[in-house]
Amino acid sequence: MPQAYWVEHAWLPDGCRAGVRLVVANGRFTSVEVGPAEPGDEMLHGVALPGLANGHSHAFHRALRGRTHSGGGSFWTWRDQMYAVARRLDPDRYLALARATFAEMVLAGWTAVGEFHYLHHGPDGRPYADPNAMGAALVQAAAEAGIRLTVLDVCYLSGGLGPDGHLPLDEVQRRFSDGSVDGWAERVADFAPRGDVVVGAAAHSVRAVSPRALTELAAVRTDGPLHVHLSEQLAENAAALACYGATPTRLLADAGLLGPQTTAVHATHPTDGDVTLLGDATVTACFCPTTERDLADGLGPASALARAGSPVSLGSDSHAVVDPFEELRGLELNERLSSGRRGCFTPAELVTAGSANGYASLGRDGDGRLAVGASADFVVVRGDSVRTVGAEPEQIIFAATGADVDRVVVAGETVVRDGRHRLGDPARLLAAALGDLWEERC
Repeated sequence: MPQAYWVEHAWLPDGCRAGVRLVVANGRFTSVEVGPAEPGDEMLHGVALPGLANGHSHAFHRALRGRTHSGGGSFWTWRDQMYAVARRLDPDRYLALARATFAEMVLAGWTAVGEFHYLHHGPDGRPYADPNAMGAALVQAAAEAGIRLTVLDVCYLSGGLGPDGHLPLDEVQRRFSDGSVDGWAERVADFAPRGDVVVGAAAHSVRAVSPRALTELAAVRTDGPLHVHLSEQLAENAAALACYGATPTRLLADAGLLGPQTTAVHATHPTDGDVTLLGDATVTACFCPTTERDLADGLGPASALARAGSPVSLGSDSHAVVDPFEELRGLELNERLSSGRRGCFTPAELVTAGSANGYASLGRDGDGRLAVGASADFVVVRGDSVRTVGAEPEQIIFAATGADVDRVVVAGETVVRDGRHRLGDPARLLAAALGDLWEERC
């Protein structure tokens, strides 16, 4: 039976409009019209946004929040702490932590997530009885938390890149690897989760996948999204140039891995030539402003990439912060810092980055829109909180936080109502998952 909603304001493909009626049947919008409410409509107060896609997530990194931010160091010292968490995860602990993390995401307003998944095998590198047990844990976690899931299954073959070539895997990284591109492809071919789950591919980085293996990956991957960490660190660029005489972007281009289905995650330090390559190939650039700040990665050239032809999307990556509004406005505010100008991205461009562009990058082209035929995913933000009261509806993304999300609907099903998740308080789930994980300090 169709469900009809009337909302005070809504972000439609042509802008923010007042008084919008949304009709949903079988998980999709069947009518989206500006006009008065009709008898039986559910009245929603605030601003409705299309579903927001978290384009880059490592669910298990949520365990690091509040434990890795002081004491100096760098991305590389932070990575050592992340590896310590990875050692302790098995399918049951992964399920508990991912379910809690995904529930936190939905409560904050994310409706879809791309999980960059490389925790494949046991801590000693040996496969579980089900080689995709850890991926299955993610699928179950997302279903219970009520978030759309794209599993970006990661090919990870080397332990790093030095000036003399690729390094062997260390003891932690062994659980990330299938040993070869063929081994990776064989395992992924057997991963066929039920339900509305997209299985895509990922090359971890040019540090973890050699040029030869990148070419092999291009030959065996099936259709669908392909994501890769790209030029997150200057050290990655320097190593690629020293070893191969080419930037990471050029290595991907030479392997045949740049195209509209590809997403370059971070893209913090591309050269001008890289920006042209990425834009010409219509590669999506996924920025993760809160993580990039936390890890001191730097400010990537988001406006330059967008002008060159790259759609821009957003993610929360390490989950130092889980708040789509922080990521949305972070994209613009970072550009203001780097350019000395305000208004580098319009509010409409920011909403599109967080919704339609993100959905498309996760293999869900056409969704992430309040439009007939699109999946019925939407988020209602209160306009009367201490943060949002007085804000113009079209500028509410600059005022709101995840705490202002009142309703979240995914595939026509209400997952968050009156600011409460259907599983209860995600803090309780997180406390249980983290308590088990940290019962012996990493």
